Amino acid sequence: MTRFLLAILLFIVTTVSSIATPIRIKDLVEFDGVRGNDLIGYGLVVGLNGTGDGIRNSPFTEEIMANILERLGVNVNGEQFRPQNVAAVIVTSTLPPFSRAGSQIDITVSAIGDADSLMGGTLVMTPLTAADGEIYAVAQGSVIAGGASVAGDAASVVEGVPTSGIVPSGARVEREVEFELSSLETMRLALRTPDFTTAGRIEAAINTAYGRSVAVMLDAGTVALNLAATREPSPAHAVFRIENILVEPESRARVVVDQRSGTIVMGEDVRISRVAVAQGNLTLRIEETPLAVQPNPFAEGETVVLPRTQVEIEEAQGNGLAEIAGGTSLSEVISGLNALGVSPGDMIDILNAINASGALHAELIVR
Repeated sequence: MTRFLLAILLFIVTTVSSIATPIRIKDLVEFDGVRGNDLIGYGLVVGLNGTGDGIRNSPFTEEIMANILERLGVNVNGEQFRPQNVAAVIVTSTLPPFSRAGSQIDITVSAIGDADSLMGGTLVMTPLTAADGEIYAVAQGSVIAGGASVAGDAASVVEGVPTSGIVPSGARVEREVEFELSSLETMRLALRTPDFTTAGRIEAAINTAYGRSVAVMLDAGTVALNLAATREPSPAHAVFRIENILVEPESRARVVVDQRSGTIVMGEDVRISRVAVAQGNLTLRIEETPLAVQPNPFAEGETVVLPRTQVEIEEAQGNGLAEIAGGTSLSEVISGLNALGVSPGDMIDILNAINASGALHAELIVR
């Protein structure tokens, strides 16, 4: 347990040290308008080795396959069309900012029917549309699935997710997003983690770099940038210079608890007021030892089973009552909890109790 807590402490100290180091503005903010756009499409994967959709359970697969064949000049109306190597899929991707016509992007393919696997399949030409309904890319290519499925007469084994895969550079951009960076006069910087102190430091750092008022903090999550005041040849040159300015970010005192893995992470600004903590374990033991009673030889009667139950309640002796002094820092909190010899699960309960008592001066996030 001591090694576990020391490992957590080492991780936290390392994390805190890295946060205290100045960070580039490009790693702290999102530039207004410089973002990707989600794309989605509906298509077919062909060439599967009998692992495609069952037509009885997925009739829409047969319909779209018939439509594709008709566009290729093959009439299948009225025919008994029962393919087993075809699967209907949803194709998703993200159009990166400033993507130009002809550039290629990666796509993700996911089965929506009862197909067993997409391994070895090929995605047929699929248009990808954005939220406005316009087609921005066309996808096609061989699917690389990340799993395996093996089945026998009485058992089957599935490893990974064979019904989902990717197609590297599987889509080609056909339409560009209309965004003219060169025509902008102002730009907003959106902080990934809104904080007034960090926003103020970004404003001060930018204005110091230019020697005049260029940036203005609007709120905890936004800094407005006057591109004309930068006197750069273009807005792109201004972004190039600003995104590499170093700023030391600030964050709120937080304690993050993951109940599933027992992981606890605390920032260096976490403080705890004077509080006393007592921790112990309650053990309940129930043991069944039934006794069989048989009749005497040559006597009439039946064997009777008599229940025998032993119940014990034991409370483990802890280290008593531990007192944490007021204004305790991160290292002192870890040392205090470690002195109690508590497990990660018990430590989570202690932190919840300290927070409920009002002694924890930090934001407690439980996942």
